[in-house]
Amino acid sequence: MSRWTSWLAAQAAAREEAGLTRILNPRKENDPLVDLAGNDYLGLSRRPSVIAAAAQATLAWGAGAAASRLVTGTLQLHADLEHELADFLDQPAALVCSTGYHANLSVVTALVDRDCVVISDAHIHASLIDAARLSRAEIVVTAHNDVGAVGAALAAVGGRRAIVLAESVYSVLGDAAPLQELAEVCAEHDALLVVDEAHGVGVVGVGGRGSVHSAGLGAVPHVVVTATLSKALGAQGGAVLGSPALIEHLVNRARPFIFDTALAPAATAGALAALRELRAAPQLPAVIQNRVGVLGSALGIDLPVGAVLSVPMESPRAALAAQATLLDEGIRVGCFRPPSVPDGVSRLRITCNAGLDEQEWQRAVETIVKVVRG
Repeated sequence: MSRWTSWLAAQAAAREEAGLTRILNPRKENDPLVDLAGNDYLGLSRRPSVIAAAAQATLAWGAGAAASRLVTGTLQLHADLEHELADFLDQPAALVCSTGYHANLSVVTALVDRDCVVISDAHIHASLIDAARLSRAEIVVTAHNDVGAVGAALAAVGGRRAIVLAESVYSVLGDAAPLQELAEVCAEHDALLVVDEAHGVGVVGVGGRGSVHSAGLGAVPHVVVTATLSKALGAQGGAVLGSPALIEHLVNRARPFIFDTALAPAATAGALAALRELRAAPQLPAVIQNRVGVLGSALGIDLPVGAVLSVPMESPRAALAAQATLLDEGIRVGCFRPPSVPDGVSRLRITCNAGLDEQEWQRAVETIVKVVRG
């Protein structure tokens, strides 16, 4: 047995012993399960208008964009989506990337270098963690949602440029960042605040315009927004939103954007159609908030600000067992175990969905409460 084969076998055995082995479970076409594990919060990915837009774009443009954005990959679809996203989120400009992961990699690595300090909330998404590491800057990790710790870290940067990384709604615990306070402390120290709105857009604020807009921080020069098109907008891709100068800089310096094939026509058109559906139905985020409240109250857990309910379990194996029981009952929920959870507590991750009819939703609530609370 080779050295690498032995190492891989030892890694697999350690994962199995800790109850942390992960496997891929392909969904079948016309899957009958009630999906409360995915991120299609508003049910827009299955809207006929969204599907039709994606199909029509494929017929018109082909299966892929065929090149990077700076070669021939930029389509009029990309420009239209950027314009409408910026308008919806009250931002001056936007840049669409192939994934939300790439949006975070792009903005951080293009703005940060060895002469900069990155101040990172302890619970930020893996994409922002990876972006900070790739930037080669000094990284200071602060306690979760601790504005005082952020202020102290900024006071210690010694005149260097500084960037603060946060999520508007944290993806595991479902709690909100204190955006107004973070923006104030960043302004005081001439720092940039980057807010990942992956779980805010489409769910939080008036009409689903997100936490940054709700906090009155739209178009504030020192606040940069990143977003995904793969959650509430039901498609795929990501975006960075901010000043025209920022977007121009990213087009010229962001390697994850420059050297990546452009977002496919189907995903671009699907996201644009979903955005238009959301604008035409601003009541959809209220449906999510109502359903979060109903299920959270029934489980006796703190209510999140977004669509994600995080249900603590006593162990990784208990979480897996509850997930398997719910699957047998026809309901798919997520299961987060270390290292995917920042505090080491295994959880069921349940995403409320405005696309379910009321009967489906009520049955799901009753079943989840029965399984989790015994």
